[in-house]
Amino acid sequence: MNGFVKGIVYSALAGMATGLGALPFLFIKKKVNERFIDSSLGFAAGVMLAASAFSLVIPAMELGGPIRFAIGFMLGGLIVDLIDKFVPHEHFTKGHEGLESRRLKGIWLFVIAITIHNFPEGMAVGVSGFTPHAFSIALAIGIQNIPEGAAVAASLINAKYTPLKAFWISFLTGLVEIVGGLFGAIVVSFSSILMPYLMALAAGAMIFVISDEILPETHLKGKERLTTYWVLVGFTCMAALDLIMG
Repeated sequence: MNGFVKGIVYSALAGMATGLGALPFLFIKKKVNERFIDSSLGFAAGVMLAASAFSLVIPAMELGGPIRFAIGFMLGGLIVDLIDKFVPHEHFTKGHEGLESRRLKGIWLFVIAITIHNFPEGMAVGVSGFTPHAFSIALAIGIQNIPEGAAVAASLINAKYTPLKAFWISFLTGLVEIVGGLFGAIVVSFSSILMPYLMALAAGAMIFVISDEILPETHLKGKERLTTYWVLVGFTCMAALDLIMG
């Protein structure tokens, strides 16, 4: 496969892993323990951190140097920050963020929140299709999407959605990564000069999401120590996997 096709295919596979994590919840009808949700998100955050550091930050620095990396990295965080401030969305614990919107139902606000998370992940996979790190980044995103999909489905069930609806919403939010992958692959195919900027931008966006969205959400329910240990576990697993894959 050429880089463009590889970026699209890998982002699709990584995105569909969200549905894999949500699959068991088709058979769960009772309320899910909050410790499970926080642990899943903590593990996913740890994997994202390791993937950003080893498969995006370091290659971006090697390809473009520190200045290009810094520009892309900070721009990634800034873009997500602006989206977070102006696009209406909603978290189960933190509540509403962004501009107020009376036209959108709560579930769509939640879907938008997950979309904000998943788009930069898909973009990272799409861009990496043109690099030797394509498989490792896709694998990392796919691995972290499994517990993230489980956490999304569990949260929806706790919010009294049916198991079938919880599964489909979780699965569809993962498919947003295909859009992100397509965007990244298209931009890089037009100009390879932009690759270090985009890799750094994806890393900055992902780390911003971890720090501003995922971890605060898990720390609001008194389970911050448990979540922190699962962040360490996720980071360790991904770091070891990255080393094994070379």
